[in-house]
Amino acid sequence: MAGPIDDKTKIEYVDDQVLPEDRFSQEIALDIAKTEGEDKLTHFVWLLVLCSSISGLLFGYDTGVISGALVTIGSDLGPSVLSSGQKELITSATTLGALLGGILAGVISDFSGRRAVLAASDVIFIAGAILQALCHTVWSMIGGRFLVGWGVGLASCIAPLYIQELAPTRQRGRMVVINVVAITGGQVIAYAIGAGFTHVHSGWRYMVGLGAVPAGIQLIFLFFLPESPRILIRRGEFERTKQNMEKIYPYATPEQLDTKVKLLHASVRQSIEITEHTTLYQRCITMITVPTNRRALIIGCGLQLYQQLCGFNTLMYYSATLFKSIGFSNPTAVGLIIAGTNFIFTLFALKYIDIIGRRRIMILTAPGMVLALVLASISFHFLTLKTGGVLIDSDSNNYHYPTGWAAIVLVSMIWYVASYATGLGNVPWQQGELFSLDVRGIGTSLSTASNWSGNLLINSTYLSLMDRITPAGAFGFYAGLCLLGWIFCLFCFPETAGLSLEEVTFVFKDDFGIKASERLRKEKREAMQASQGWREGRRDGVRIKKHHARSSERAIMNRK
Repeated sequence: MAGPIDDKTKIEYVDDQVLPEDRFSQEIALDIAKTEGEDKLTHFVWLLVLCSSISGLLFGYDTGVISGALVTIGSDLGPSVLSSGQKELITSATTLGALLGGILAGVISDFSGRRAVLAASDVIFIAGAILQALCHTVWSMIGGRFLVGWGVGLASCIAPLYIQELAPTRQRGRMVVINVVAITGGQVIAYAIGAGFTHVHSGWRYMVGLGAVPAGIQLIFLFFLPESPRILIRRGEFERTKQNMEKIYPYATPEQLDTKVKLLHASVRQSIEITEHTTLYQRCITMITVPTNRRALIIGCGLQLYQQLCGFNTLMYYSATLFKSIGFSNPTAVGLIIAGTNFIFTLFALKYIDIIGRRRIMILTAPGMVLALVLASISFHFLTLKTGGVLIDSDSNNYHYPTGWAAIVLVSMIWYVASYATGLGNVPWQQGELFSLDVRGIGTSLSTASNWSGNLLINSTYLSLMDRITPAGAFGFYAGLCLLGWIFCLFCFPETAGLSLEEVTFVFKDDFGIKASERLRKEKREAMQASQGWREGRRDGVRIKKHHARSSERAIMNRK
């Protein structure tokens, strides 16, 4: 691991704008290089992030709306009501499409740019929403959900990556969490609309069709949003890069902007050279053969698999079905409580993720998920004690579950979702910061594909798992997976808060970087303090010189 930069390097950077020759120094200098007003989030940055986060809203809406639709479709898609197998196919079709879209999204965006891929996802969202709203058979519904899945896969991969590459380092975690807030907000909206259309004839068609509206809005906004500066630099478009940086840092002087662009170019120069002299296949192979890439990939894919294998999205997809089975009269409204909890605690993460840190917030919240799932497993055991451990539909079978245990199931689900939303719901989507620029698109694609692979596995087996090993066994199984994920975070996930995108790669040089990341963060804090102290000392020196000059002038006047 390279050592810290010295004071001379920092002074040269701050004042004379001499680029340090050492690449490690360049990347720390890039983050130390503060422009005027950099800590302020301008209206343009907020507008950029909010417009980009419409992708998250679409992601959340289209994954959440199916929960309410499944309990209201009835026999609209055939002569009989949907079977458990058909429900799994409809739900899993979206996941399969998202898996395929996620695999290709990052790789395509490296060539076409991040913005073009987001626009493509909007077009797919619109087409999929219309196809679902007009379908009359189960297979056409599956086709519509599959098409929407492609849009979800593209958006879920590129939206956080696009935001990360445009956001200031010190605000990057919060800005990405805004996209997650939009995802949870989309789920809340989906549940609210689902509750509103529950008793409307063919109301589910309106639910799925409304997904086209935000996609159309974002498609218009994308014409006015800038491309990622790192993509523009890779294309050699330095003037456009500077123009975009002017919008992101409107208080900076021309000299400061020039320095920002020069240092950004210096920090990605090696990535540009690798990209120009290797094929896509060779870069894919380096994800395994190069140790730093391999460790980053293990963490990115591991966190995304953890997010899915914990079973959260089964609750999002099937919550209305689950709560209907155990006797709640308005299951979609109860599902809205779950989605609302997810939204509220994601706002908590928005406030504190950069303060607490990614690693620490994961370590603190994962035990809450484990305990909540254990409580849910115990509750389902006693809830189904008289039904042989099988969860039967209370309405269809005229059976009433004990209200006390049903309430405890709801409480455990709220506890579980609160813990999930604070940590695991957000942190894996910081995946783009794990990879160097030359493999960032590939790395985020593979990580996102891991997410949707886990999603496909869990969602296509959830109802069958509930039947085979009982609800108590299923939730106990998810609790065990959550415990394994927590152990993974303890030993493999380093802290990346406060590190620039170019710096994170260094922590994986020798191992998974738990200690290395802390050393680097400490070096950065010391370097920034030293740089700040030097500037303050220089200002004091200028004031002293002015004071001496004024004293000399007074002395001369007195002699006269």
